[in-house]
Amino acid sequence: MSGLERHQLMDPVENLEDRMCMKHDKPLELFCKTDQTCVCMLCSVLDHKTHEFVPLEEEYEGKKAELGKTKAEILQMIQKRRLKIQEIKESVNLSKEDANREKAEGVQVFTALKESVERSLNELIETIEEKQRTTEKQAEDFIKELQKEISELMKRSSEVKQLSHSEDHLHLLQNFPSLNAAPPTKDWTEVSVRPPSYEGTVVRAVTPLKETFSKQMKKLFEAELKRVQQYAVDVTLDPDTAHPDLILSDDGKQVSDSDVKKNLPDNPERFSLCPCVLGKESFSSGRFYFEVQVKEKTKWTLGVARESINRKGTMAVKPTNGYWIIWLRNGNEYEALDEPSVCLSLKSQLQKVGVFVDYEEGLVSFYDVDAAALIYSFTGCSFTEKLYPYFSPCINDGGKNSAPLIICPVNQTE
Repeated sequence: MSGLERHQLMDPVENLEDRMCMKHDKPLELFCKTDQTCVCMLCSVLDHKTHEFVPLEEEYEGKKAELGKTKAEILQMIQKRRLKIQEIKESVNLSKEDANREKAEGVQVFTALKESVERSLNELIETIEEKQRTTEKQAEDFIKELQKEISELMKRSSEVKQLSHSEDHLHLLQNFPSLNAAPPTKDWTEVSVRPPSYEGTVVRAVTPLKETFSKQMKKLFEAELKRVQQYAVDVTLDPDTAHPDLILSDDGKQVSDSDVKKNLPDNPERFSLCPCVLGKESFSSGRFYFEVQVKEKTKWTLGVARESINRKGTMAVKPTNGYWIIWLRNGNEYEALDEPSVCLSLKSQLQKVGVFVDYEEGLVSFYDVDAAALIYSFTGCSFTEKLYPYFSPCINDGGKNSAPLIICPVNQTE
């Protein structure tokens, strides 16, 4: 039987799918092949002879709505990713701008240093060569004078020799006094050519370099401090972490030691041994910066600490235990508690300290805000927890160390 004949035998009324369509008066838009395999527009099932009923209009519309919702969600996902691409591109552009600025500053600084070095080197060489020329001129003058005297002496020697062989007694008597007199020569016993002294020549030549270097470094630190100050955050002290001896101001910006232990609940967050306190704000990404006034104090400790530090007992204050800090002891002994600790040599007493953290870079830097100078940097740090600003005014010491640590608003340097 041909396909056409089979198709003719398939009376629409006798066909199950068509009868179902007619029953519900809703054509399903079935495409029936000659082998009676059907494809439905509403589902993925190929053989509709197993269907018990035809989907209703409401169900169809519901599926359409669902598809519309899915489409909207997909479009939203596409839009979010396009925005993320734009964000990444903008980040790259900003990074490029930063890199170009850093290169320009670096070229400017190193060019100034190079020119200063070349200038000082040329001056040093000229000074040394001038001393050598003076020495050589002196030696040449001495040699000329000696050669002149040698010529005079050789002439006298010749005359004396001739006179000694003369048979003319009268001639001998007449010329003897002049030839026997001391020749017109110089006493060369104490005369010498001393090499010039070069002691201090190189040091004097390098001194201007130190000044130039210091000026350039100051410019660099001023620019660096200005950049990190852009990441200033508002830090306040967390009273729930404060040791019972500490006094916090109402605005949460000052802390000092009272030497008197208050009756406070010993909650897990509170330090029970060391007179210290954390900031309320925690940081687990990005960069942040804050400034603390430390003037009129003889002791203090300042920096950042990770969330899991031991708050109930003693622990060595160092990076492996979750501390990145510097401190002052005995009024003038500054130290960075790295591993090993580093004694800090500062030109003047610190009045205000800036603390900068780059979480992803693993960097903690401390600045002398007034001098716009870098104090110390912890580098290559590995941060895996929340970081909190860490403050310790240290013990009151009978009033000698009563001044508070004060969290200051950050004023952008000019």
